[in-house]
Amino acid sequence: MSEIISQNIATTTISIIIPTLNEAENIKAALASTQPSNYVEVIVVDGNSQDETAQIADSLGIKVILSAPGRAKQMNAGAAVASSEILLFLHADTRLPLGFDVMVREALTQPGVIAGAFCLRIGAEQPSLRLVEWGVNVRSRFLQMPYGDQAIFLTRKLFDHIGGFPELPIMEDFELIRHLRSLGKITLIPVPVITSARRWLKKGIWQTTLMNQIVIIAYFLGISPQRIRNWYRREKLKRF
Repeated sequence: MSEIISQNIATTTISIIIPTLNEAENIKAALASTQPSNYVEVIVVDGNSQDETAQIADSLGIKVILSAPGRAKQMNAGAAVASSEILLFLHADTRLPLGFDVMVREALTQPGVIAGAFCLRIGAEQPSLRLVEWGVNVRSRFLQMPYGDQAIFLTRKLFDHIGGFPELPIMEDFELIRHLRSLGKITLIPVPVITSARRWLKKGIWQTTLMNQIVIIAYFLGISPQRIRNWYRREKLKRF
């Protein structure tokens, strides 16, 4: 597949798959960031939103499909109907940089590269968020462990080969990247995506960072993803 992309780098299509659930406030900005671009297909996979998310996307001429809720299930459903040779998974509260399509195609032609993601920028000005970004980007570059809010991309052939996202209630991006890392190099594009600061600001910057690390540790200790997800939701509710 890398040879195919190399030969047709200017015209290799990219399917951008956006899982949504009650993202009416963010979906326009996410969709706007996919344009202008060349040879790109955008698919919104809605998990039964109770707001106008699906209607907004549809009104903008975007392909919308419905899925059972759950980010992994939704992304797999989007991949199943995608028509492109490259898949890019974009969170609904994240914006792609200008020229992302060229950067993705070029990244996948590099020797040994099988997948990639972007550096992270959090969309708020608090100085402590710059430290969070630094930690994320160091981890992503040196450990080759980007997460889902960094717009993971790979070829359809490889995605199908590994069976897509594991349909876990949490940590699906972590498991996907762990699997990919065992197969080849995961590159990090130095230009950042911009993701919403809402979860850091609502729950507290350091509290959110600590909670994320606790979730990873719990997962490594063998605690079931469903149990971790239930705990994570309870902790979120306590913040409001």
